[in-house]
Amino acid sequence: MVACIPFFSLAASLLLSNAPVVSGASIVSRTTALQVLHASRSDVLNATTELPIVNRAISPDGYNRSATLAGGTLPGPLIAANKGDDFRINVTNQMTDPSMYLSTTVHWHGIYQNGTNYNDGTAFVTQCPIPANDSFLYKFSANNQAGTYWYHSHYTTQYCDGLSGPLVIYDPEDPMADMYDVDDETTVITLQDWYHFPAPVDNRILGISPNSTLINGLGRYAGGPASPLANITVQQGKRYRFRLVSLSCDPTFTFSIDGHNFTIIEADGQLTEPLTVDSLQILAGQRYSIVLNATDPDPQANGNYWIRAMPNTGNAAGTFAGGLNMAVLRYEGAADVDPTTQQAKSVNPLLESNLHAFINPGAPGVPELGQADINLAMIVDNRKGTYYINNATFVNPTVPVLLQILSGKYAATDLLPEGTVYVLEPNKTVELHMWNGEGFAGPHPIHLHGHSFDVIRSAGSDIVNFKNPVRRDVVSSGTQGQGMVIRWTTDNSGPWFLHCHINWHLEAGFAVVFAENPSGTKQHIGHVPEAWENLCPAYNALSPSQLGGVVPPL
Repeated sequence: MVACIPFFSLAASLLLSNAPVVSGASIVSRTTALQVLHASRSDVLNATTELPIVNRAISPDGYNRSATLAGGTLPGPLIAANKGDDFRINVTNQMTDPSMYLSTTVHWHGIYQNGTNYNDGTAFVTQCPIPANDSFLYKFSANNQAGTYWYHSHYTTQYCDGLSGPLVIYDPEDPMADMYDVDDETTVITLQDWYHFPAPVDNRILGISPNSTLINGLGRYAGGPASPLANITVQQGKRYRFRLVSLSCDPTFTFSIDGHNFTIIEADGQLTEPLTVDSLQILAGQRYSIVLNATDPDPQANGNYWIRAMPNTGNAAGTFAGGLNMAVLRYEGAADVDPTTQQAKSVNPLLESNLHAFINPGAPGVPELGQADINLAMIVDNRKGTYYINNATFVNPTVPVLLQILSGKYAATDLLPEGTVYVLEPNKTVELHMWNGEGFAGPHPIHLHGHSFDVIRSAGSDIVNFKNPVRRDVVSSGTQGQGMVIRWTTDNSGPWFLHCHINWHLEAGFAVVFAENPSGTKQHIGHVPEAWENLCPAYNALSPSQLGGVVPPL
C-alpha cells in the first residue's frame, strides 16, 4: 500500500540529504558513466551466464543518481539465445546502496517456466528474495518458445531503479525470415521511464511521475542538459526487424518514426499476420517486432529522422521540445546532427483488434462468450491509492504461495493472501472478463505469468474474435468503465501471478494469484533445488537495515 507524502516536502528533504542532485560535477562526470553503460551492445550475454546485480551511479538523462543495474548497465545486457537452448543464469546479488532495496529476484517475462515454476522469479509467489551477498541459479528451458522477451526484478518496485533488460530467443527457422535482412543486437530498441529519486522514495508519493523517457538507455528531462540521445543506424535498401521492448514502470508510449511506416510481425513472443501501421501504442511489459524498410524517403531530411516515444504520463509528457522522448534514426553516411523532421499526424495507428495470430490461430474452447470451462469476472477498483480486485487487495504473504502449495495446501481458503488466490482445475479453458471500476485512469497493462492468452475482446472495442485473435501475455484493461476478455488453457501447474504491470499499481495491490492444479504441482515441477529452499530462511533472517530502502526522514 502506498502512502501519500507531499512531493515538494519530500523533495526538499532529499535535496538536503545525500540524494544526488544536478551539479556541474555530476554533469561533467556523466561521460565516464556512459562509457560504462553503452558499449554498442558488446555486452550481449548468452543463455548460460553470470548476471551480477549491482548499484552504480549513472546519468542516462544528464541527472546523476545511484541505480540498481543488471550487469552494471542501463538497460541490462541483452540476453540472446536460440530456440531450444537451455538457460543457466546465475544471479549474484552484489548490491550495497541502502537507499535502494538490497534484496532482489529476477523474472523472465514471457517465459512459461513449464515445470520450473520455482524459477519464475516472482517474490512471495514463487520464491523468497535473494539477499545481498547471495546468489541463485535460474535453470529453465523455454521449450518451443522464440521471440522477444525481457527480464526484470519482481521484488517490490525495484525494477523502476533500473533492474531490467531485453531477452531474445532467435529462431533459425523463423517463418517470417524472408521479410527482413537484419535482426541482431543492434536492432533491439528499449523504451523506459526514468525517475530522479529512488523507488523506495517514489513508493511514498501518490501519483508519482517519471522525469524522462529513455530510448536504449538515453534521454533528456525537462529543464536538463542536452544529454546525448540514442542513435540507430540503418543502411539504405535493407529491411530491419526492430524488436521494440517496453521496460516501462508506468507510462504507455506512442511510438513512431518520422517519414516511415513499419510492419508488425510479432506481439509478446507470438508471431502475427503482418500488419502495416504508422504508429503504435506499447504498454508496460509489451513487446513488438516491427519491420522497417530503410528507403530514406525524404531528401530534405539529410538521412536523419526522429524516433518518437511519447509517454502518456510524466514530467516530459506532451512535448518533444529539446529532444525529449526521442532518439535518432540515421542512414549510413548521414551527418551526425539532430534531425529536422516534423511529426506527421498518424493516419494508420495500430488497433489491437487488427492483429491476428500467425501460428495455430484460434482461441480455445467453445467460441461463445461465457462458455469456457471456467468463467471468471473481475472488477477492479481504486480506493484512495489502493487497488482491489473483487474487493480484495493483494498483500505479500510471509510464505511464498508455491511453498504453501508444496506444504499440502490445495484449497483457495487455505492459501494466503486471503481473497486473492484462485484455484484453477487442470486442462480447462479459462475465460477472464476484467472491468475497471471506480477511481481509474489507465490504460492498465495486465500480465499473466506462465501463459500466453488469446485476446477475445480488446479494451474499448466491440469486436469479439474467437477465430484468430492476437495471442500475447500483456493486454490493456483500458480506462475507467472499460474492460477486456481473454482466454487460455490450464496446462501449466503452479501458482501464476496476474497483475497490472504499472509497478506502482502492483505495489498498491493490483494483483491476484492463479493456483493452477495445486494438487498436481509437486509432481509437475519435480525436485525443487536446495538453493531455492534456502532462500526463505536467509531472507527472513535479514534485519531492517539489511533490507535497504532507507528513506531520509522529513
